[in-house]
Amino acid sequence: MARKTIYNPDSKETLNDRRIFGGNPDGMINFTRMKYQWALKLWDTMEANTWFPKEVQMTGDAKDYKFLTAPEKRMYDLVLSQLIFMDSLQTNNLMDNINPYITAPEVNACLSRQSYEEANHSKSYAVMVESISDNTDGIYNMWRSDAKLKEKNDYIAEVYKSLTSDGENITDTKMLLAMFANQILEGLYFYAGFAAMYALGKSGKMLGSSQMIRFIQRDEITHLLLFQNMINSTRKERPDLFTPELEKTVREMFRKAVELESSWGAYITQGQILGFTDKIIEQYIQYLADRRLEAVGYKPEFNVKHPIPWVDGYASFNDQRTNFFEGNVVNYSKGSIDFDDF
Repeated sequence: MARKTIYNPDSKETLNDRRIFGGNPDGMINFTRMKYQWALKLWDTMEANTWFPKEVQMTGDAKDYKFLTAPEKRMYDLVLSQLIFMDSLQTNNLMDNINPYITAPEVNACLSRQSYEEANHSKSYAVMVESISDNTDGIYNMWRSDAKLKEKNDYIAEVYKSLTSDGENITDTKMLLAMFANQILEGLYFYAGFAAMYALGKSGKMLGSSQMIRFIQRDEITHLLLFQNMINSTRKERPDLFTPELEKTVREMFRKAVELESSWGAYITQGQILGFTDKIIEQYIQYLADRRLEAVGYKPEFNVKHPIPWVDGYASFNDQRTNFFEGNVVNYSKGSIDFDDF
């Protein structure tokens, strides 16, 4: 598979000819003529969700951090370090490894917007680290020094490398699997860390950090929807790719991701965080994996119930709702997402 031609005046591709990948676009982005209406809806949602890290008040967190228990402080630092890695990786991965091969202009636009949002998340983590820590380098370099964190990061990076880093060997199936890898990243690998942050907020600690994570997770939901729609559109355009062998590979990717994220969740909490046990964390990640599989046309793998539904309440935004952490009414009208629209 070759990278798309950025400027291609010889293209005769019609709107109906357009494809998620494997098309022949002329290089123009025309928001008045879009094949994938879901991409236009996602763009509008992402644009409406624009926010800036410095809007979140972190003064209280600087005080709270000093009084966290040792397990809570360790968990907070590890979560931040892991999130820093994933958004740093994703900022570059989208632009370098994915977008050059996507041939639908409206999807290119959404991926570009997502890349900006991933960089904005990195700015969010900088605000959080600088607010609470006298040793910012310690958190930023933890991915080098913590063996468990390095194990997880190395695996995620290797998956991306094997699927998309060698342009000469990228096939249609590899590109499709890369979409599944991104669905897994956006829909599983963030979630043990997100839940851990919400647990601190639930106990009345680190309220600014919990609020920052809410904004970040709202973005990640749109990123998840983006890749799920890319997969589902490809299923319609290229049903020949959705073989039993592909499903077997995808399920193995999900099983490995569940194992890795469950192990990570147990490692960061170590049975010391109220409301979490190793089993609860594993079941939560399994539950999420089932929802992600169903969203792209596959049957569930684990068939478990949601063990901590309160997490969904912390992560949601409505038109007008009470801030879970501070009891203040905040207008989040621009932040609501209706999954039925996608």
